[in-house]
Amino acid sequence: MSQKTPKRQCIGCHESKDKKELVRIVKEKNGDISFDPTGKKNGRGAYICNSSECLEKAMKSKGLNRAFKMEIPEEVYEQVKKEMIDYER
Repeated sequence: MSQKTPKRQCIGCHESKDKKELVRIVKEKNGDISFDPTGKKNGRGAYICNSSECLEKAMKSKGLNRAFKMEIPEEVYEQVKKEMIDYER
């Protein structure tokens, strides 16, 4: 029997995809929000396609605000965007 890959919903485009196809953004207990390419950091995770378009959509629709049930400052989105761009290289 093959193991089923868990599905997660992108906070940008709202498509359900395999967890492996998405990248994770994590909110740690201390409130820090960061890009988590390994998917192993402790904390609450939100998943997003590895594309700047989906991040733009998430910024417009305040996807992270909903995922983490808190107000997310603009600079946090900018930091995550920078980390995603660095990771894509």
